[in-house]
Amino acid sequence: MQQLTQPVAAEGHRAALIAGFLGWMLDAFDFFLVGLSLTAIAAEFGKTDAQIALSITLTLGFRPVGAFIFGLLADRYGRRLPLIIDLIFYSVIEVLSGLAPNYMTFMILRALFGIGMGGEWGVGASLAMEKVPPRLRGVLSGLLQEGYAAGYLLAALCYFFVFPRWGWRPMFFIGGLPALLAIYVRLHVKESEVWKKTKHESWGQLGRGIASHWKLFIYLVLLMMMMNFVSHGTQDLYPTLLKRAWHFAPQKVAAVTAFTMVGAIIGGILFGHLSDRIGRRKSMIIALVLAMLVIPLWSLSPLLALLLLGGFIMQFMVQGAWGIIPAHLTELSPDSVRGFLPGFAYQCDVLLAGPVAYIHAIFAARNSYPTTMALTTLTVLIGAVIIISVGREKRGIHFGGDVTIPE
Repeated sequence: MQQLTQPVAAEGHRAALIAGFLGWMLDAFDFFLVGLSLTAIAAEFGKTDAQIALSITLTLGFRPVGAFIFGLLADRYGRRLPLIIDLIFYSVIEVLSGLAPNYMTFMILRALFGIGMGGEWGVGASLAMEKVPPRLRGVLSGLLQEGYAAGYLLAALCYFFVFPRWGWRPMFFIGGLPALLAIYVRLHVKESEVWKKTKHESWGQLGRGIASHWKLFIYLVLLMMMMNFVSHGTQDLYPTLLKRAWHFAPQKVAAVTAFTMVGAIIGGILFGHLSDRIGRRKSMIIALVLAMLVIPLWSLSPLLALLLLGGFIMQFMVQGAWGIIPAHLTELSPDSVRGFLPGFAYQCDVLLAGPVAYIHAIFAARNSYPTTMALTTLTVLIGAVIIISVGREKRGIHFGGDVTIPE
């Protein structure tokens, strides 16, 4: 690993932040199209809700593969090139998903999409967080992470306008847009100065560096497993709950989902800002405890007004906690493995938490969607609070030793 000699000012944090936000937004847009159109896909392929929900689990299960591949490339060769390759790859797979002629092909494509989705977050987050000023890292982390909620919002709007007229397939064609973002990254985003000063000179050196932080990796896996249970448990099958339990029409489902994502975006940014002031862990715990109190409104109320209020507040709190994650994980991760460690730990946890949508569908078939989702959500929220409380944090740490970030 190169020795640090002189301070180097990071450049272009706005372009890196925009690229990270848009990449994660378009990633989430593509991912949530399946949840929104699940019942229609099931009907066309002659499958049950649970069988199509299994495609969501398959996507989540292959995300660690993408994080492993692109994370290693990011620490060995820089952040920009792997990000560009990943954006093009998952754009092509998403378009092909809309052309899938049968259930098996669709499942294979959703697995391949998981590889692309898994690669984007770690590379994009490390590039952006290494460039932004430390004093603003929390609030900008919230903005970056809520690209995910913005993608869900866009998917809901797409479902609202496109699905009633043309069905589910054209929505996946729109998912090819991230290929255009690759051009923006190529032209405007500069390489991370932190990576340049701390990069490993060989694959062997990189492997030893990763292995030396195995204890941190285990903690990050536990943390992100619970956070993914919380996120996917409150989002992936919520549109299905609205359809099956409350018999909402597709456009009403889209409208409710879009409204909840507005809460998610606001919550992510506000709690990210709060974490800059009172700390990462304390802010996350506050958000998740408040989310527990909203469960009856979010899942069990048969009144539209209360469902709207509960959904808005639930995602405000859940994504409020999630908005802190990019800053928290990159701060905990050493400079020379920051492209790999946070993203791979995150996506390994997605693999562990991935079956939540399938589990929801199975238990809901025997009980009900509202009861099933309420009980599982309370359980995972409690687990997440416990894991966060026993961890540590490095709020505001300067990355790269002598590498300085403009305040």
